[in-house]
Amino acid sequence: MSSRRGVGLSAFQNRSALSTQYASHGASLRSNHASSLQNQLSVFQSLLHNFAIQHGDTIKSDPTFRAEFARMCNAIGVDPLAGSNVKGKSGSKGKGSWWAQTLGGDVNDFYFELAVRVVELCRATRGENGGLIGVGECREMVGKGKGIGGGMDISDDDVLRAVKSLDPLGSGFSVVTVGSRQMIRSIPKELNTDQSTVLEAIQVLGYVTCSMLEDNLGWSNARSETVIQDLLADSLVWVDAQSPEKEYWSPSSMGVDDL
Repeated sequence: MSSRRGVGLSAFQNRSALSTQYASHGASLRSNHASSLQNQLSVFQSLLHNFAIQHGDTIKSDPTFRAEFARMCNAIGVDPLAGSNVKGKSGSKGKGSWWAQTLGGDVNDFYFELAVRVVELCRATRGENGGLIGVGECREMVGKGKGIGGGMDISDDDVLRAVKSLDPLGSGFSVVTVGSRQMIRSIPKELNTDQSTVLEAIQVLGYVTCSMLEDNLGWSNARSETVIQDLLADSLVWVDAQSPEKEYWSPSSMGVDDL
């Protein structure tokens, strides 16, 4: 006859108490860990603030240094453009963006001015490129001050942040990737797969023809003609009718000096 005793009520009570102790200890560890991380983040943000004040002039004048500083901000959860407000200068009621609070209104206004210039440039060239312009091309044209006042010493990162600052306005401006290039789209229209494929081919080859699309992609003539005509209608490609077969070029793939 087995002498093994069954589990009594006290065993269940002990197990319940032990589970409660584990849960309490786990919650305490999580709380301490969260507090430690918050303290570390506060220290990093304080050091970042001091660094920004110490190197403020360089941040304002050097686009490469400014881009690296902005990436360092994002790495610890500080969005330099968050809460941007033109009225955030000293003497006004608004606090403005983190840029404005730390470095004064100059940097904050810099991105607003750059955003305005990007919008003006995109609108001025929309008839030539169908509302799709390369980020690098935009940077070069703004840097040279073509048709929009004096030039600005900026980087691609500055242009991307300026476009991002337009998001709250619902402006329809966005950055898309076509092939290996980042491009600013200033019209609220999505590129379909065939259109993106053709524009990517133009980046690589310089131009395309319908026969090239048919031979290399296996498309039918009707499919090639349709996508080309759609791109032509939106001014995303130009046609060279002087060749034996019409060649189609993308203004967004040309250099600034070629336009």
